[in-house]
Amino acid sequence: MLEVDGLRKRYGDTVALDGVSLTVRAGEMFGFVGANGAGKTTTMRIVMGVLSADAGEVRWRGGKAGFETRRRFGYMPEERGLYAKMRVAEQIEYFGKLGGMSAEAAQGSAGALIERLGLAERRGDDVDSLSLGNQQRVQLAVALIHEPEVLILDEPFSGLDPIAVDALAGVLTERTAAGVPVVFSSHQLDLVERLCDSVGIIKAGRMVAGGTVAELRARESRKRLRIVVTGAEPGWADRLPGEIVAKTDRPPDGQGHGSERYEEVILTPADDQEALRLAAQAGRVQHFGWQEPSLAEIFREVVA
Repeated sequence: MLEVDGLRKRYGDTVALDGVSLTVRAGEMFGFVGANGAGKTTTMRIVMGVLSADAGEVRWRGGKAGFETRRRFGYMPEERGLYAKMRVAEQIEYFGKLGGMSAEAAQGSAGALIERLGLAERRGDDVDSLSLGNQQRVQLAVALIHEPEVLILDEPFSGLDPIAVDALAGVLTERTAAGVPVVFSSHQLDLVERLCDSVGIIKAGRMVAGGTVAELRARESRKRLRIVVTGAEPGWADRLPGEIVAKTDRPPDGQGHGSERYEEVILTPADDQEALRLAAQAGRVQHFGWQEPSLAEIFREVVA
């Protein structure tokens, strides 16, 4: 497993990291989330050896990560690092050789990645002629070319269209299925929620929450009820005990599409049984149940 233990980093009076720790197991996809400036990129750069920590250490398979260890890591930085005037296939092969591959092995691996990432028609093009999405595919291929034991990806999905997101997600899923730990940061929390086995939330250089999405949901302090009632009189929901978080009110349209008033309420209840009684009294209860918070809601709760 990849272990990050107690990382600390200061820039003068600014504390960038204050004891950051996380663990990513073999075959696990870890989503690293936080606001801009929270410490995600600094952590990743220290994992890769681009920056040195003031304290703490990075371990891989139980041993302290050094230069030779990190050569077996794959890295996709937030600031893309491609040679603009180099052709796609040539560039990917070049980085494979830098990773210690023979020319023949690099060529074979580059060809497979080009096909897998949908770059076959652009293999002879200069990188600066590509769209942002295709440049990111090339950058991912560069990170993957030497078949790394660990993948560290800083905002890999930024600016990608849905098709490119699916292609990238598919490749990462294949790597985790092969036992590779994958760490990626993203502000697209719905994507993190869909892809990741575990999540770490960082705020002002400190890890403030971590675990699977299910575990984070279980710690959510505000339990919410979703109540759907038809045929109720306007204003019935104002009597519900607790705080109404959201409400959708759709009156009858008189054209056969919804002949009854429909109201959906998301409630932080003070008394769930009383809420049920009032809903049943008001009209026909179509739905009454606890609503699981999204990762975005959990994030807002944790960093508030």
